[in-house]
Amino acid sequence: MTISEGSKLPEAVLLQVGDNGPEQVDLAAKLAGRKVVIFAVPGAYTGVCTTAHVPSFVRSKAKFDEKGVDEIICISVNDPFVMKAWGEVTGAAEAGITMLADAESNFTTAIGMGFTAPPVGLINRSARYAMLVEDGVVKVLHREASPGQCEVSGGEAMLDAI
Repeated sequence: MTISEGSKLPEAVLLQVGDNGPEQVDLAAKLAGRKVVIFAVPGAYTGVCTTAHVPSFVRSKAKFDEKGVDEIICISVNDPFVMKAWGEVTGAAEAGITMLADAESNFTTAIGMGFTAPPVGLINRSARYAMLVEDGVVKVLHREASPGQCEVSGGEAMLDAI
């Protein structure tokens, strides 16, 4: 399945580090009855992800709040410990952005957003995208043509679209 606008997201269990260590996050339950922006990156601590993509959502977080967005979630095919540390380093955690790990790439694969680039060590990773999801249904979807770009999937581009 490759998602598109109007698609219902599949059920998925992602991971985050909580007070007592790794915790499972039921994505469907988290999205139920809510307006959420989800953006995904090829890898925590990688170039464009760290210098452009996450900062674009940190910069624009207050404007998403004004538009009635309940939560912004960043997903990456990494482990939850890396996502927690990366959220702290980038200021995403302090800004209130939820950092979730798709450790086995199950969600990414289920929605048709996976890619692999062995020359740079990215195996079974996520394409770069952003989407507005209302009650589990994709309302706006912006996928980058290349994982090294952050134009249509950045925070400001998503704000303009909603």
